[in-house]
Formats: sequence, C-alpha cells, structure tokens
Amino acid sequence: MHRSANPNGDGIVLTHGAGSNCQAPLLVALAETFAEAGFLVLRCDLPYRQDRPYGPPGPGDAKRDRAGLKNAVAVLKRMTAGRSFLGGHSYGGRQASMLCAEQPEKDPPLAVGLLLMSYPLHPPRKPEQLRTQHFFTLNTRALFVQGTRDPFGTIAEIEQALKLIPAKTKLMPVEGAGHDLGFKAKSKKHELTGKVLSEFQGFFAA
Repeated sequence: MHRSANPNGDGIVLTHGAGSNCQAPLLVALAETFAEAGFLVLRCDLPYRQDRPYGPPGPGDAKRDRAGLKNAVAVLKRMTAGRSFLGGHSYGGRQASMLCAEQPEKDPPLAVGLLLMSYPLHPPRKPEQLRTQHFFTLNTRALFVQGTRDPFGTIAEIEQALKLIPAKTKLMPVEGAGHDLGFKAKSKKHELTGKVLSEFQGFFAA
C-alpha cells in the first residue's frame, strides 16, 4: 500500500504479469509516481502467485485471479472517497480488463478506468491467437501503454483491437520498448512512469 502525503481521494490497484509479482520494478515505480500525485495505490499479488512463488498461472487460475482483483478493488474502495481505478501489466492487465467486461451493466462499475500496460494481445509469433473475445463487452474506459517492440502485439495490431471496445480508449506507444517497457533487470526507465501518469491524468480528467 502506497499512501500519499497529499491525497486526492482517488485510488488504483496495480497487479503483475504472469511470471512476476507485485514487487516488479515497473509496478513499484508506477506506485511511487502515482502516490506522489495524490493516489492511494495498492500493489497486489494475484491468487496464483500467493499460492506459489514462482512459475506462470495455470489454466484454471484465471477466474480465481479475477476474483482476487475484485476483492482488492473492494478493499481500495473502503479506503478512498473518490474514484477507483484498476491496472496491471500483461497478464494482470488482461485479467483486470476481463473482470470489468464481465460486470453486469445493471451493477455499479467496478472501476472508473483501466491502466493496461503491455497488453498480451496474442502469444509471441502467433498473431492469429487473439485475446480480444471480451473486448466487445468492455464498457470501462482504458488507457493502453504498449512498447513498439512488444512481441505480444504490435502498435498496429493494438490499434485494430481497440476498435472492438465500445468504451473510450487511448493508446500510449513507448518507442523502442519491449514487453517489459524498459524495466528489465536493473534497467529502470523512471521517466516513463511520469509520462504514464500525465497521460492517465489527461485521459481520465474528463
């Protein structure tokens, strides 16, 4: 949990990719940047990662991982008076978007908006295996942050996929970045998190 010295009342849940956890340098840097801007930030491990420290999620983990994210948002909402957002890197972002797409329209929205970093549009070198089935029912506004060298989806592929989403979307390309958005090993592009924050604030200001 990252608390702001000057809270703005809003909060965001951030979660990780398939082979990572909530200590991922990208998530930590983002959380610190957003907290400095007034957000309450909750970094969380998905249920499969809570069960085992290493390895990717299994075929049966996704539904439970979405339930875990839903619980995390519920905790965040109890601690904030303003808007709640949901974000994640790769697998975590995909599960966040699926969770929001599953929400019945009659129910209050789970989150005001999504921050989806390195969305895994398809497995590397398998562009025909698109992970967009839920995009048609995604009514939550979403900011996508995608590296121009991401093997899980080119900028052109992402742009085409976003046309399937009925909610308002925006794509922030990151020039020269791969799936890790420049946060591989000891390389940490901290200027990126400031740019993401700026795009996020502008997109969700209206």
